[in-house]
Amino acid sequence: MNLPPRDPASAFEVAAATAEVQRLFLKHSGAIKGFILALLRNTSLAEDVLQETFLVVSAKAESFRPGSNFVAWACTIARFKTLEAIRKQAPQLQALRENVIEALAADLPEENNREEVLRCLEHCMAELPSSAREAILLRYFHSLLPEEIGLRLSLKIDSVYVTLTRARKTLRRCVDGKLARQESASP
Repeated sequence: MNLPPRDPASAFEVAAATAEVQRLFLKHSGAIKGFILALLRNTSLAEDVLQETFLVVSAKAESFRPGSNFVAWACTIARFKTLEAIRKQAPQLQALRENVIEALAADLPEENNREEVLRCLEHCMAELPSSAREAILLRYFHSLLPEEIGLRLSLKIDSVYVTLTRARKTLRRCVDGKLARQESASP
């Protein structure tokens, strides 16, 4: 079966779209990896899922709409790859249940709200106690594992988990509160 030759212009557009989504993926890989890690809680498997997600994002580059929320689009793909990995590894993998994954994925911020969320997060980070702020920075900005954070901060591993959990809850409440106040103040 002979396929018609591909239009050089469309081949160029496909290559440009692929290059752009790959650039965006690399730019936002920390957020995407964090999303996957939150779902899997297995660093090695999360790395595999991140790589699989990169391949799918690259293959589906033409379906991404420039100007839309890239992170949400990539995390949707990551969610499906995560669910696939969980199904393959089910008995030995302690991961979140599928309904929890779906609920977390539905909570991704909209692109137009993202900048405001980041501004609120920055203010809320400044309000955290210094030890909690440092733990959050080490975990999410420096990608250290809880064990490494414990060594750096001279904390037991359980204390690291408690600190991170409390800090995330505090940040969530703070950001949600600031956003709600801004929405109620808007005309």
